[in-house]
Formats: sequence, structure tokens, C-alpha cells
Amino acid sequence: MLKTPSPTATSASGHAEGVSNDEFRAAMSRLGAGVVLVTAQEPPLDPDDPTAPGVEDVGMTATAFLSVSLDPPLVLVSLRTGARMDDLLDEQPLWAVSVLSESQRHIAGRFAMKGRISDRLLFEDLPYVRGEATGAPLMDGALATLECRTEQRVAAGDHTLVIGRVLTARVPSAEGGPLLYFRGRYRQLG
Repeated sequence: MLKTPSPTATSASGHAEGVSNDEFRAAMSRLGAGVVLVTAQEPPLDPDDPTAPGVEDVGMTATAFLSVSLDPPLVLVSLRTGARMDDLLDEQPLWAVSVLSESQRHIAGRFAMKGRISDRLLFEDLPYVRGEATGAPLMDGALATLECRTEQRVAAGDHTLVIGRVLTARVPSAEGGPLLYFRGRYRQLG
């Protein structure tokens, strides 16, 4: 007699039996997502070095970002466990988000590169202002900006879900549409 796997059975990799990484990735690529830049300030790596910068700006492109609650205002970003931003937000509770516009594809690509150059160079020629609550960079031309303080961190598989209380929310630009990510590429509406 042939046994069929239980719909809830999982393999040693943690996937449901019959679901591969490629199948899961392909299915989820059909879900369009907005693109944001998550930023924070890293404390000086060598506080005893007078020539070292006071703080370092760090940035990361994310598509797993969403509103969680209106009262209180909460948002969630999903970070790969062990990524630089995950490690930083484990120690630094203040961070910011710039909701990127369709004209900011270059910013999304720049901060999504693997094996990229230093964050200092990535920010060098980009226009931004510093958030009043976090000090983190907020991109000029973003459709919206939010500054947040971490309320909770939840381990979820190979990612950490960081839930943040929104400290400031601004809509500095109403021009253009959102930058979207769909089927492995940046897209725009229309």
C-alpha cells in the first residue's frame, strides 16, 4: 500500500514534504511588494580612534515590510537572520524607512547588492536628510518616510521579524508611483 504524505509532514530541511526552495521562491515571486530602504546608525566601531567617524550609516533594501497596527502605530520588517541590519537592530533600537518611488530603482539596487562596498560610499552621493527622532538617513524623493523604535523581535525560520513603533511618519513627496518588486525584478505601476 502506497502512503501519501500528510499535508503537515515536514522534511529534515523544515519544508513541507514536496515543497522545494525553488518552488517556494517561484510561488512567492508572484506576490508584488513595495520596496523600502531601511536605515540606521551604527555606533563607532573604534570609539578610541579620534579619526574614526562618530557614527556609520547603514542601509538595506527590503520588500518584506508592512503595517501591523494603527493604535499604536506599528510596522514590521523581515530581516535575514545574521545579516548586518539584523545584527545592528538587535543592539540599536532606532531605525528608519524610506518608501521608495519608481524613480529610485537605483537606490534599491545599490543597497541590495551582495558583496557590496561600504555603506559610507553607498550613501555618499545620495540626497537625504537625517531623521529627527533616529538620526538615520531618510531619502529625498521617497514617497513616505517613517522613523521607528523596535518594540519586539521574533525569530521566524531563517529571518527575524522586527516590529517597530512608528515615532514619525511623513509624506514628503506625492510625485510618481511606488517602486514594486515582482517576479524577481523592480517594476512600476502602469
